[in-house]
Amino acid sequence: MALIDTAIVFVVSLLIGAAAIYVGARIIVDESDFTYAIVSALIASIVWSVVAFFVGWIPLLGPLLALVAYIGVINWRYPGGWMQAGGIALIAWLISLVILYVLATIGFIAPGATGVLGS
Repeated sequence: MALIDTAIVFVVSLLIGAAAIYVGARIIVDESDFTYAIVSALIASIVWSVVAFFVGWIPLLGPLLALVAYIGVINWRYPGGWMQAGGIALIAWLISLVILYVLATIGFIAPGATGVLGS
């Protein structure tokens, strides 16, 4: 059962991240391909995880490097430069918060599970 739960969490997290990147990219660079956003979210989460694994333990610098790596993937995947990629990432973060809040409000996820909204 734990494997199924993990797979569900992975798929839901990927779809939330992809939807958030999709909205950010749609607003900032007028890109409207959800499949491209899914691949971008998958690559960005892998890169974030790898960077966080190796340097995430370094106070302030580790999380900052993981964030720069995440924005770097967006910069690589979408047109524009670092400013547009940062804008997409910022909007994606805000949209993710909204989606997670709504899912917690309707009882689909526990509020504490988001790591941001508190319990």
